[in-house]
Formats: sequence, structure tokens, C-alpha cells
Amino acid sequence: MSGITDNTSELLSNKKHRKGRLKEETKLKEYFRDINNTRLWYYCLLAAFVVASLATRLYKLEEPTHIAWDETHFGKHASWYIQGSFFFDVHPPLGKMLIAFAGYLSGYNGSFEFKEPGVSYEDHPYYGMRLLCALCGFWVVPLGYLCVWELTYSLTAATISGLLILCDTGTLTLSQYILLDPILLCFIMWATYSTFKFCNCEMFELDWWVWMAIAGFSLGCAFSVKWVGLFVIALVGLRTIRDLWDLLGDLRNTKRRLAEHLLSRSLCLIAIPLYVYISVFIVHFTALRNSGNGDGFFSSAFQSTLYGNELHDLLVPEYVAYGAVITLKNHRGGGGLLHSHSHLYPEGEGTIQQQQITAYSHKDDNNKWIIKKAHAALNHSAPVEFVFNGDEIRLEHHGTHRNLHSHTDKAPMTKSHYQVSGYGQDGVGDTNDYWVVELENGQPGDKIKTVTSLLKLRHKNVGCYLHSHSTQLPKWGWEQLEVTCNPFNDLTNNVLWNVEGNVHTKLPNIEGDFFKPSFVSKFLESQVVMAESNNNMKPKEGEVTSKPWQWPINYQGQHFSGSSYRVYLLGNPVVFWGSGVLLIVYLIFFIIDLMLRQRGVEYSPFLKARVDRYLYAAGWMFVGWVLHYLPFYLMGRVLYFHHYFPALMFICMLSGITIEFLITLLTSYLKDGIFKSVLFHFTVGVIVSTIIGSFYLFMPLAYGMTGEKSNSPNSEMYGLKWLDTWDF
Repeated sequence: MSGITDNTSELLSNKKHRKGRLKEETKLKEYFRDINNTRLWYYCLLAAFVVASLATRLYKLEEPTHIAWDETHFGKHASWYIQGSFFFDVHPPLGKMLIAFAGYLSGYNGSFEFKEPGVSYEDHPYYGMRLLCALCGFWVVPLGYLCVWELTYSLTAATISGLLILCDTGTLTLSQYILLDPILLCFIMWATYSTFKFCNCEMFELDWWVWMAIAGFSLGCAFSVKWVGLFVIALVGLRTIRDLWDLLGDLRNTKRRLAEHLLSRSLCLIAIPLYVYISVFIVHFTALRNSGNGDGFFSSAFQSTLYGNELHDLLVPEYVAYGAVITLKNHRGGGGLLHSHSHLYPEGEGTIQQQQITAYSHKDDNNKWIIKKAHAALNHSAPVEFVFNGDEIRLEHHGTHRNLHSHTDKAPMTKSHYQVSGYGQDGVGDTNDYWVVELENGQPGDKIKTVTSLLKLRHKNVGCYLHSHSTQLPKWGWEQLEVTCNPFNDLTNNVLWNVEGNVHTKLPNIEGDFFKPSFVSKFLESQVVMAESNNNMKPKEGEVTSKPWQWPINYQGQHFSGSSYRVYLLGNPVVFWGSGVLLIVYLIFFIIDLMLRQRGVEYSPFLKARVDRYLYAAGWMFVGWVLHYLPFYLMGRVLYFHHYFPALMFICMLSGITIEFLITLLTSYLKDGIFKSVLFHFTVGVIVSTIIGSFYLFMPLAYGMTGEKSNSPNSEMYGLKWLDTWDF
């Protein structure tokens, strides 16, 4: 009997073992089946976003067949690149170079003027340049999907995030025109995705190196399109610091290993972006070799490197002599040329109604001055006399024959300074026209050299110094730069000048030893000029601008095209307002979670995993939104609605992550089964349908509206003007 019992026990044991093994095998099969299903859906959804993004960005890309909004600027820049004519813009060169390259490949020869919005393109090929921007705009949708996937491994979160970006009408509008914005958004999204991608790779494996190098390259490209790219650099920098901090706390890492981590990230995320940025300027300077309308924004030394500029071949006398017709260049970064014209200062500015004196960055005949002795008339038959350090001089405007003049009346804008004006008749004025030449670091008796001598002009009677500002005058001053007489001791580069143009009939034009700057000097000067000009950008009269508080609430849009074919830059209100609400939900949940953890409340393992994943993913998207939005409150320059769209990418991804978390959290309290699954997918379906439906309603804003405006029952947008500030 004992043998029978033992055999029975053994059979039962084997049966249980087989059942256990079958159960484990079943779980394993289900696990791999789920993985394979997820992988299949992942690629299917990615393909769907690729197709949908291409379709929406390329649809009606050729419309309108005239210049729309800022195409007038960036189209001109493309033309000048193709012509090789030097110009100045407040943004780094990469985006404009890519547009020019696309135009060149598509047969554009740079002959179209891009005069102003509304002018027809006629037979000039413009589609290639729009196509480049549309293809850059296409990338932001699949990259948004991929970013969220890398953060959450949730198809629901990734899908909703990608859909929010896809269905935003503002993002679509920006993607269909010759603008820098779609190019910038493309590189920002590539930098963000590749950063989170390499963070998920095995360290020091090939794919880890590749994705980190792509991140560095994308950072360099983003910063080379617009300086707004600095914000995504900050995001990647914070993510890298977090990684290094975690590695430092892992005691298994040796000092050598930590050094390898630091050096690898420095190489890919600092050296590569810097290399890209500098390389872009090398190409920029190489492409723009010829003198153009941007010469006047840069120093005389810089201009001497441009073919066709009078300073390139040194076709000027070496020294300045009395009777010469000269131009004076302010030494401030982005400083203009001393300028005058026949217009007077207006009444009511606290100034005397005399002839305006300004600084002007473009070259024309109103920048020319005749240099004369203070106490003697100009004698053309007398021998040549040079101007020396310490001489008292007069400057007579070549066009109007009024003298450079100052007195103790207040300046029109900078009230703490004195007014500078044009005074007199045919070069005859009074003693307030006398100025003393003070050579910077000069000795008594030193001659004034063209280009290289830096000098100050001190008013003989008042003692103030000729000062050029970065402040623009109002419309009455043609929005040129203010020039005053500075009575204070806070003397900066604003009071330093150099003689740029120098024409004298009795002096030979010689090949002197004038300084031609190195690439490093030109590169650094370009950064200073861009910074100065960017910071001092002011709205033009009648121009539609906006403030940062208006952007997240979609307060007002921007006309891209008017008249019979209307395009209006406005965000999809469901995307904008919905993402704003979800941002508040995230902040509320974040605060509640902090309080619960502080009180020692412990989540269940399932809930803890979900909460930790959500806070990690949503937290980085929130940081991205903050970095790309809040700095605009600190900027003094003019701002526009389109500045918000990099931040919009992050709040859309934050919204997708939050929606998935909320649905999962709420349905987690239901028992597993068909009802739970149906409720989950029904909720997701309603959200997806709402997003797509809102896009269908508002897409005419991007694709163009004809006929009557929204206040007419016959308008396709009738009933959709939900805010009075919208104008379509």
C-alpha cells in the first residue's frame, strides 16, 4: 500500500508541477502577446501620425499665391543669400540659410523683391521655400508622439499628445509659410525627443552615443535658428544635471566612471552644439561676401571685409583733413551713422524746433558731414591741414548745410541729456556748433586716422559728449536712433565714434594698415549686434502685438493674409483652453502629492508606480513649458503671439500625459473586465473625437477663408467667434 501511496503522491506532484508550468507559460505567452500587440499599435499609430501630419501640412500649401505676413522678411533674406549680398537680421543665420537653399534647389534665383504682404508671386517659384518649412513643421507631430512614448511607454498618452499638436490650427498655420518658426519647432522637438531617447538607452552603448550626439546637434541647430533655442538647451541641461546627480549618488560608480559620464555629456551636449553654432556663422560669412544693406549695422572694420564696400579696398585717405566729407560711425554694438535730414523736432517734446540729428544704420547721403575748423572759414585753396587730437571743429551737414549743434535744452526722449540739432545757414551758426576732438588713448598732436581711431566729440560750451542711443525715435523721427549730448561721466561705447567714410580731393586713397578683423572678432561682434537689436525691437505704428499673459488663453490672433483670401493665426481653442485646464490639474495634483508624502501617506504599489511615472513625465514637460514661456515676461522687446508656440508643444505633451493618468486612475477602481475596458476606450474616443472635431471647425483659419466674415450667417466661420478679440 505504501508503494501505491508514494506513486499517487508522485503523480499528483507531477500534475501540480505541470499545471504550474503551464500557468507560467500561459502568463509568458500573454506577456509577449501584449508586447507584440503594443509594438504593432505603436508603429501603426506612428505611421498614422506621419501620414496625417504630412497631409495637413502639404494641403493647399501653394495658397495664397501672394506674400503672407513675415514672408516679406525671410523671403528677402533668402534672396540676399542667393545673391551673396550682406544683410543683418536679429536672428542667427541657420533658418534663413535653409530657406535660401530650398529656394535655390527649386529654381528660385533671388530676383523677387518680397516688397510687402499681399504682393503676388507671379511666375517666381516660391513653393520650394514653403515646402521646406512645411516639412519641418511636419516633424513636430510624430516627434511629440515619440517624446511622450519615451517618457511614459503609454500609447494612450502618446496618441493624445500627438493629436493635440496635429490638430492645433496655429501650429499648422506657422508650418505653411516661409518663416523661421517651423524650423525652430522642428529642432526643439528633435532635441527633446533625442534627449529622452538616449536617457532610456544602455549607457556607453552605440545607440546611447548616437542619440546623445543627435541631441547635441539638434540643440546647436535650434540655437542657430533663433536664440529661443537657449530654452531647450536649458531643459536638456537640467535633465543632464539630474542624471549626473543620480550617478554621483550611486556608490558603484568609480571616480573614473563618473569622469567618463561628465566628459561624454560635455562632448555631445556642449562641444557639438557650439561647433554647429560657430560653423553656421562660418558658412554665413562665406556666403555673404558682397556689400549689402546690412553693412551699416556693423563696425567699419567689419565692413572692410565685404566686397564692394568702400572700405574693402581701402579707397579712403589714411588720415582725416579739414574739408573732407566724412561719415561718423558710433562704436556701440549695432551703432549707426551720424545722420540728419531736413525734418525738424516737433513741438511739445520740450525741445527747440531745430533740425533733427539721429543715428541711422543704413548708408545714404544724409550721413555725410564736412569737417571744418571751429574759428575759421573753409579755404579750399589752402594747403591740406590734418585734424589732430584736441582740435576744435565744426561739422556741417553735407545735404542741408546746417551745423552739428547742442545746447542745454532737454533731448526729446532721454530727458536727462541735452538736445543735439542742426543749426545755422550755409555752414554759418554760433559758438554752440563747436566740438572738441578727444582721441581715445591718444596723445596731444596725434592725427585722426580713418576707421581705426576711436574718438569722442565734447561740446565746447556745455562740456557734454555726443552720444548715440539704442532708443528709437517715434514716427516723427522716422524710427531712427536718438542722438543726444551726454553731460554725465558714465561714458561708454555710446560716446565713441570713428571716421568711416573719408573723401578729400587733395589726399590720395592709399592702401593703409587698417585693421581687418579675424573670424573670431566678426563672430563676437555679430552676437553683440544681434543682442542689441533684439533687445531694442519696438512695435511699429499700427502693428498688432501681444503680451505673454494673452498667449495661453488664445486671447487674440494675427492676420497672415487679408483681403479676399484671409488666413488668421489663432490656436485651436479646444487645444489651448483644454491644455490650460490640464496644466492647472497637474499643479493641483502635484501639490496634493507633496502634502501626502510629507504626512507619510503610502500609496499602494500599483498606485505608487502610476503616480511616480506620471509626476516624472509630466514634470519634465512642465519644466519645458515654463522655460519656453515665463522668460518672455522679462523681455523688453516687442512680442507676438507666435512666440508662444514652442511652449505650446510642451503643454500639449503635458496634457496628453495628464489625460491618460486621470482616465487610468479613475478606471483603476473598477474590476477588470469588459465594462472597465469599454469605459476606458469610450472616454478616450470621446476626447479624440472632440479634438478632431474642433480641428475640422477651425481649420479654415489656417487653410484660408473667402467670402464674408464670421459675423455673417453666410460665413463658414459663423458662430465660431467665441471671443470679441478674435478678428476673422
